[in-house]
Amino acid sequence: MSLLPIYQVSNSLLAALKNSNQVLLHAPTGAGKSTALPLEILKSGVIEGRIILLEPRRIAARNVAYRLAEQYGEPIGETIGYRMRAESRISANTRLEVVTEGILTRMLQQDPLLEGVGLIILDEFHERSLQADLGLALLLDIQQGLREDLRILLMSATLDSKRLTSLFPDAPVIVSQGRSFPVERHFQRLNPHRPFAAEVASAVWQLMCSHSGSLLLFLPGIGEIQRTLTELSARVTPDILLCPLYGALSIQAQQQAILPAPVGQRKIVLATNIAETSLTIEGIRLVVDSGLERIAQFNPRNGLTKLTKQQISQASMIQRAGRAGRLEPGVCWHLFSREQAERAPEHSQPEILHSDLSALWLSILQWGCQTPQQLSWLDYPPEMHIRAANKLLAQLGAVTSTARDQDNHRAYDLLSHKVTLTPKGKKMAAAGSDPRLSAILFYAQQTDDNALIKLAGLIIAILEDPPRSKGLSDIAIWLATPTDKWCHRASQICGLKVTGQDSRQLASHPALALLLAQGFADRIAKNRNNQSRFQLANGSGAQIEPQDSLADQAWVIAAQLWQGDYSADASIGLAVAVDIEQLEHHCPALFNQQAAVEWDEKRGTLIAWRRTLCGELIVRSERLANPSAKEITQALLYWVKNNGLQGFVWSDAALQLRIRLQLAAQWFPEMDLPAVDDESLLASLDEWLLPFLSGVKDLATLRAINLQQALTQRLDWQQKQWLETMLPTHYLTPTGNNVRIEYSLDKPPVIAVRMQEMYGESHNPTVAGGRIIVTLALLSPAMRPLQITQDLNAFWKGSYREIQKEMKGRYPKHLWPDDPVKTLPTQKTKKALDRRNESI
Repeated sequence: MSLLPIYQVSNSLLAALKNSNQVLLHAPTGAGKSTALPLEILKSGVIEGRIILLEPRRIAARNVAYRLAEQYGEPIGETIGYRMRAESRISANTRLEVVTEGILTRMLQQDPLLEGVGLIILDEFHERSLQADLGLALLLDIQQGLREDLRILLMSATLDSKRLTSLFPDAPVIVSQGRSFPVERHFQRLNPHRPFAAEVASAVWQLMCSHSGSLLLFLPGIGEIQRTLTELSARVTPDILLCPLYGALSIQAQQQAILPAPVGQRKIVLATNIAETSLTIEGIRLVVDSGLERIAQFNPRNGLTKLTKQQISQASMIQRAGRAGRLEPGVCWHLFSREQAERAPEHSQPEILHSDLSALWLSILQWGCQTPQQLSWLDYPPEMHIRAANKLLAQLGAVTSTARDQDNHRAYDLLSHKVTLTPKGKKMAAAGSDPRLSAILFYAQQTDDNALIKLAGLIIAILEDPPRSKGLSDIAIWLATPTDKWCHRASQICGLKVTGQDSRQLASHPALALLLAQGFADRIAKNRNNQSRFQLANGSGAQIEPQDSLADQAWVIAAQLWQGDYSADASIGLAVAVDIEQLEHHCPALFNQQAAVEWDEKRGTLIAWRRTLCGELIVRSERLANPSAKEITQALLYWVKNNGLQGFVWSDAALQLRIRLQLAAQWFPEMDLPAVDDESLLASLDEWLLPFLSGVKDLATLRAINLQQALTQRLDWQQKQWLETMLPTHYLTPTGNNVRIEYSLDKPPVIAVRMQEMYGESHNPTVAGGRIIVTLALLSPAMRPLQITQDLNAFWKGSYREIQKEMKGRYPKHLWPDDPVKTLPTQKTKKALDRRNESI
């Protein structure tokens, strides 16, 4: 340990921590920043108070803590301890605490002053986990407003100096060398025509047979690990152990992968990117890198997360290859071409840019901020993701909105004035779980029913650590076969002792679906074909394994969903059957009555229905035999909302009015004109269409509504006069002829006029108070286009000469002067002009 490179810069780093409250450490793999530096800081006495070390991965946090405690010569939980979800080893004597996931965030929310804490260390910050970004934002806010003396040490294998400087302008930067041995790196592509797992297994076995030592194989996910394990099982000899390594494994299985192989044996460790950093796997000198990783890509439009397989970054390639050189010279095979490596992005995308931000947004609101912009970030949370998070929290009853400007669609402006946490939202935030799961616990706690509270805790424990077994999606099945881990976690969540016997008894509890509905109302699902395909209350599609026990259920609540690569429908992982009528009885707020209308082709009339809906799902339909005028009107409005504005017959005048209003709003944003785009018109049907629906009972009458008149009535007298002045519908030619102006959204307005009527004019007409030049489409006497120009004067002086020659031969009876600017405009032939002159 004394030879680790970190010791060469430890004095400089300790001095920096003594004199600065922000320090950046650049220390590549093998420097000892995780397993040696925290002890040096602890022993130095530079820091007054406890030291908190944030590790982004649970398996790394646990192993780093044990490694530090072992070096310190004490059992874990004394001077050195750790805390993570469902697991804690600390005591009153703990001075160095390793934490992970949301633990740091909850510490900050519960005690913003961080009483007794002197230093926060953010390790492996280059991984840019969501919780690390949030934790840093809150820590910087604390430093600026509450604790100038609090120290922050940001440690990373790679530093984005330019961006970090904006957050840490005065922070000293300490650079340490890494410790690694030479690694031979080879690039070789897999055969795309053979199964992936078979190709990978073949490469692994080839490398194992040609070199000594144990091997670390990087694969994108658990599915690939299991399939490759099957392939390798048929090849390996008894002296080779196969050890999977991923976060969902038991601690015992993880330790088997991490610890040295028994004497006389080697091992092949099959890992996800969990093994890239902060984790020393003993005996590894061979690495096979598939070059792939799987990330969770959140879609803010449908609220679903898609597990996407993608190529890793160049930084990850370096990290993976480096694992072969931690203890001695090694070899790394990259299973892709060198050209692919060179085209890969330099760094991985931060989680904050592609994750579900509902928990982050809840934490920001709990912190007292009204917008993400009130905190300092390396990457600001995407606007659409914040809007999606706010929508979900509103559905869960965690936030309220007091909008002053309903037309404002900019998320940060919208949220900065309007969103506040409800009492329910404050309790959900304090729970520290995913917002959906916190809503379930809140509901159960309000009942004061211990059985219901235990059931809520068990549901949350299962959803936090879901089982992986296809065809067994029913949560009731898993409640009936609980694990000690679930029961322990449920006890922590609900504050009551939960046993396996409790879980088995609660598996058939009638409130199971009711509890799930508190967090997943938008995922209530109706069977579409009695063969495993469902529609969700939010309108999306979902599917379940055909052999699953829930496949033929009429209604389910899907608590676990993910979007696959090859299907438009999401896949249901965990769910529960639901009696929809019972749910309606207990949760009437999830249902609404709505009048609907359909077109009967045979009768040629509209048929009205009264429907009970759960989100977008029809629960019941009732034909309205003699609907009232109000019911018909509401049904018509609903029909328009569902069928869109294209169902109307739009006259040219109505279309031109819409375009003129949209251009006016674009050119004169200061004018308070009504929005007339499709989205705005559909959202304001009650304002402009409702007055015209009186007496409308069939589609023909609906389509015959004068839309120009309907839209015009949205304008007051002053707005009408202004619009007619600034964007007139017609242009009065010099000959006294009213010619229509054709407006377009994507090009300048156009006037089509005979060329003779523009004689004497040297400039194009304008609209919008002279701001916009009108394009002239100059026509022949037969009304055919001759020239399109936005510079009439240049046309008269230029290409007019060629047109004049041709037109004199084709239309000799019409006037084609040599100097059109000095010629009076006319609509007449030369003969008619001569007669007029003679009469004069």
